[in-house]
Amino acid sequence: MRVAPSERLMPSKSVGEPLPDSPSELPPVIRRSEFVAFALAGLLLISIVAVLYVAKAFFLPVVMAIVAGTMLSPAASFLERRRVPRALGAVLIVIAVTTVVAFVVALIAVPAMDWSSRLPELGAQLKDKAHVFDRPLALWKELQTMVGGSEGLPSVQLPKIEWVQPTLEFLSPTFAEFLLFFATLILFIASWRDLRRAMIMNFGERDARLRTLRIINEIEVHLGNYLLTVTVINIGVGVAAGIVCAVTGMPNPAGLGALAATLNFIPIIGPVAMFVVLAVVGLVAFPTISGGLVAALAFGGVTFLEGHFVTPTIIGRRLALNALAVFIALAFWTWLWGPMGAFLSSPLLIVGLILKEHLIPEDSPQLPQG
Repeated sequence: MRVAPSERLMPSKSVGEPLPDSPSELPPVIRRSEFVAFALAGLLLISIVAVLYVAKAFFLPVVMAIVAGTMLSPAASFLERRRVPRALGAVLIVIAVTTVVAFVVALIAVPAMDWSSRLPELGAQLKDKAHVFDRPLALWKELQTMVGGSEGLPSVQLPKIEWVQPTLEFLSPTFAEFLLFFATLILFIASWRDLRRAMIMNFGERDARLRTLRIINEIEVHLGNYLLTVTVINIGVGVAAGIVCAVTGMPNPAGLGALAATLNFIPIIGPVAMFVVLAVVGLVAFPTISGGLVAALAFGGVTFLEGHFVTPTIIGRRLALNALAVFIALAFWTWLWGPMGAFLSSPLLIVGLILKEHLIPEDSPQLPQG
């Protein structure tokens, strides 16, 4: 039997032996379609952030009202079960919350106005007490001169009074934003049941409706529990701060306690700001630096216990919020919408985690184990 020349040149292969992998047949790491999808998603995200930033005057009151309305909806349902019409219940809830907020603001505003009128005098007192640091600064200056550094330290100037008005303008929303917030809040609470039904019935398939119902119920329950739990914890922090201020002889302990409870709604930033406030007030009110820092250090101990033991035990188990995620969300929403964005950062993070849990299935492809 004659063998063709082409067959004589081919190497012999045993039956069933696999061919070596060809690098040219491997798929690309990122396909062109995937790259285009990532790019479009990135552009969409940038566009949404830009719109939220530019149209802050509209979106901030609306989002604030929707989040607050979702938190307060269980109270409206409770009143509705007691035969109170939902619209009337929404108005009563908003009036009650507004009254409590106005009372807290009054506690804070009275000493704040008194201290703001004495800013030049208080600044002079702080400057006089800062002379205790003259000797350490002089030693640091000599050390810099010995090692060949700069010959002197830049003079430290106390902040001027001109920052007060821009700060108040930044913190105070306009009347139109207040009106938009309250109108949206009342209408949202009053019509929340109809909105739930409309969102659920918008889907045709039964599975999609059930998934939407589970998402809405879980968001409502988690946000309601978050508001109730955080409010109770912050009231406890405010009471503890007021007791600390009263025991240490700080002026207006009730106002400082109300300020501590209010600032504690803002994660990370709030307790730090309250510590600074107590330190400044203590340094002005007491003749010695050690006596002026007692209240601030005691409040630091209270917030340490609250932040590391109380809040993680109550909220951490229920919501499983990652500390890094909380910090990034806080930084992003504070940059985008200011102090109100800082207040909304944790609720919006909770909503995002719930959406991720329900919309991304657990059996999605995982990375290979290394």
